Amino acid sequence: MNQLKSFKKYIPSSLKRELKNDFNSLRAFGKQKIFCIGLNKTGTTSLKKEMAHQGYLIGNQRQSELLFDDWVKRDFSRLIKYCRTAQFFQDAPFSYPYTYIAVDQYFKDSKFILTIRDDAEEWYNSLIRFHSKMWGDGKKPPTAEDLKKANYVYVGFPYHSRIHVNNVTEDNLYDKDILVDYYNTHNKNVKDYFRHRPNDLLVINLKEKDSYSRFCDFLKIEQKKDFFPWENKT
Repeated sequence: MNQLKSFKKYIPSSLKRELKNDFNSLRAFGKQKIFCIGLNKTGTTSLKKEMAHQGYLIGNQRQSELLFDDWVKRDFSRLIKYCRTAQFFQDAPFSYPYTYIAVDQYFKDSKFILTIRDDAEEWYNSLIRFHSKMWGDGKKPPTAEDLKKANYVYVGFPYHSRIHVNNVTEDNLYDKDILVDYYNTHNKNVKDYFRHRPNDLLVINLKEKDSYSRFCDFLKIEQKKDFFPWENKT
């Protein structure tokens, strides 16, 4: 056993990650994919926790976030390969436009969950509070310089993702009108895409009383509680 531990420390981290992905691909082979395509700050962390509790193999979020540059170019080839390593996926880049279309075309029997808030303003306020806490001064949202220095995924990722995803510029990173429109447009586009496939999309507000039972009915799984946990609250 000690010899095995000594050997493991000489294995490159990239090879360890590749071996783990191969192992997870075997575990996930033939199993249905479920994609949460709601925007960040709509309960995605709570949903992820519940999916893990239900026994689903959860995708490594950091690995998918590192495919951001591919998303910018609308190249989903590596993302499709990554999706073979698990059953459930959420947040970047699955919360971005176009991704749900790409994975839907490849994984034909998948299910999609669009998490939402009460309204766009509630989502916007939650986003502002979260970013203020993460990269600002705790009271005001971060500046462009704050985001360029922020070390999440890699240094500057918070800045680049906002510029490329949210249709903002350096001078209006947190413009309310732009972001509210982005929230509403995303939800509208998702609903429109699945409008003739009601069995493939669940639109859910985790705060609503019947949300957990609807979630269980959608995935045909056992209802183990009466409501969702509330994680990463802002």
